[in-house]
Amino acid sequence: MVSSSLEQPIRVAALYRFAALDDHAALRAPLAAFCHERSIRGTLLLATEGINGTVAGTPHAIDALIAHLDAIPALAGLDVKYSAAATMPFHRMKVRLKKEIVTMGVPEIDPALHAGTYVDAADWNALIADPDTVVIDTRNGYETAIGTFAGAEAPKTDSFRDFPAWAENNLDRLKGRKLAMFCTGGIRCEKATAFMKLKGIDDVYHLKGGILKYLEHVPADESLWQGECFVFDERVSVRHGLTAGEASLCRACRHPLMPDDLAAPGYREGVSCPHCAETRSEADRARYAERQRQVELAEKHGTAFPIGASVTR
Repeated sequence: MVSSSLEQPIRVAALYRFAALDDHAALRAPLAAFCHERSIRGTLLLATEGINGTVAGTPHAIDALIAHLDAIPALAGLDVKYSAAATMPFHRMKVRLKKEIVTMGVPEIDPALHAGTYVDAADWNALIADPDTVVIDTRNGYETAIGTFAGAEAPKTDSFRDFPAWAENNLDRLKGRKLAMFCTGGIRCEKATAFMKLKGIDDVYHLKGGILKYLEHVPADESLWQGECFVFDERVSVRHGLTAGEASLCRACRHPLMPDDLAAPGYREGVSCPHCAETRSEADRARYAERQRQVELAEKHGTAFPIGASVTR
């Protein structure tokens, strides 16, 4: 099923593949040039373990990029999730070289060879409804705060690097159980299943294509998903059918905010929110306020001011 939201002018592609890329550095410049020539924006990460990223552009440009990547033998069969946006959700194009395409900090695992069992979106409900299954959300705490699957455990990590420590601390109670793991697009949970198998848990499953694929294919009236799914671009969150959600983003701490947060004490647009109002210094708040002032001036004059830009530029 293809979401009707894909009729919008900008196509967004979240993609990854674990694969041996011994020459990943050589791919950087040609890939950056390919994207710039087609006005594609977003971020692509290259490492010896594969490729990961989210990019956006016209449907024709994104289709050309996916075909280009699929023509690279090691990357054939990319996992790609498509969604759409009314306007470009990224400010620039970046192609970066990394040690890992999703950072866990456990070099001895190889998800390309030792990941758990894929479960398609259509079969996910039956798996997680089984009382013998432990459902684990491998995303970070700020992501799970606005949505997750019913009954899922959330480690509430600050970064994916923290997941191995959480898993080690819970290993005794998880051994002998059936684990169903999920994340936004499938990459973190795939790597997490490889880690759990390294630790001796073999009955491990992960949602193929992640939450994004589930929200695209599973009707809302059959869904076990609750809330919205955080995404790492200016849309902030998506809902069933991959339509834009209600969440916005605190520009001070990057925490997603739901409408109730905007009316809570401590919220000041562009400066603070209930999650950071008590932890930022006066100097921080002054800097954020100046940035917000420049954003509002830019909007008033019809010019663009990238949110991530320095206020002293």
